[in-house]
Amino acid sequence: MALSGIRVIELAGLAPVPFCGMILSDFGAKVIRIDRTNTVSSVDVQGRGKLSAALNLKKPEGVAVLKNLCLRSDVLIEPFRKGVMEKLGLGPQELLNENPRLIYARLTGYGQSGSYAKAAGHDINYIAMSGLLSKLGRAQENPYAPLNLLADFAGGGLTCAMGIIMALLERTKSGKGQVVDASMVEGAAYVGSFIWKSQKVGLWNNLRGENLLDSGAPFYETYKTSDGKYLAVGAIEPQFYEELITGLGLDSTQLPLQMSNSDWPQLKKIFADVFASKTQEEWCKIFDGKDACVTPVLSLDEVASHPHNKERGSFMVDSQGGISPRPAPILSRTPANPSLNRDPLIGEHTVSILSEFGYSQEDIENLMLSGVIASNKTKSNL
Repeated sequence: MALSGIRVIELAGLAPVPFCGMILSDFGAKVIRIDRTNTVSSVDVQGRGKLSAALNLKKPEGVAVLKNLCLRSDVLIEPFRKGVMEKLGLGPQELLNENPRLIYARLTGYGQSGSYAKAAGHDINYIAMSGLLSKLGRAQENPYAPLNLLADFAGGGLTCAMGIIMALLERTKSGKGQVVDASMVEGAAYVGSFIWKSQKVGLWNNLRGENLLDSGAPFYETYKTSDGKYLAVGAIEPQFYEELITGLGLDSTQLPLQMSNSDWPQLKKIFADVFASKTQEEWCKIFDGKDACVTPVLSLDEVASHPHNKERGSFMVDSQGGISPRPAPILSRTPANPSLNRDPLIGEHTVSILSEFGYSQEDIENLMLSGVIASNKTKSNL
């Protein structure tokens, strides 16, 4: 795989860092997740393909073990607020001094500098600070957060993984590692660059929820069908819009002009009434094969069985029957080959990892007895 031979140390965290680590693992990196020793179960639901070592970083011996792991690794990903790693003696200055080739990735909400650097926050706070939240929501309603996808995953985990891969590529020329400062505020804003770059072309002249792409337009909207399901409509271009009108059985000469903003509420009601007259399946039979940009709104349970997704194998089933998306994008020569096994238990691989890094059996037993490490080997065999 593309990242085969790359060794990653991932300090356990929530959502963004686990996703970043899973991306690297899916594409071939060996990812070792460092869990806490006093934790029974992991909150990482994105542990696919990772190994787990349980380590107590509150003890100097635990810090020394992590330093040793980083000496022989390519990447460290850490999820803590500014200053936490430095207090542990594990800041980039210390680790890069010992391993100049290390890529030290810091994934935080507000970044490593600025007045909010040490502040707590979640996805909704980060997209609020990015400017994007002000554009999300329907007319006359409060802004709303689209799940925790924009900052945690798109602007956070995915952007951080891109930074790591770029740093690894640059290292092939310089031989040197570097620090990746991934701020979810900035990452989300960067994902939304189109919003800023398109302000002068008239896409966002109206209030929130009254523009072309934010649910204002009747031809860029979702509609409920007679069976309580939904369809997504994105018929922006005139030729696609005509296909939509034809499929709906309407006469465009009897309707307001497509781009007449003042008539959009009336047109939206007409479309809603028509869509409500048939089931989702009936509409799919009408629009499949037509360039009307009409698609079913699929549930998580339905996506894998949709003919298009099924033909491409876009979703996969793991050993426990769980469905999840296949890693993207597809590389023609070195595609991802994600593990289908269950996620690791906390400390499941502590012993084998330390053995691989040169620790003797006696060393490992002493670390275990002193509470520096923990092993879940017994449970892993159940």
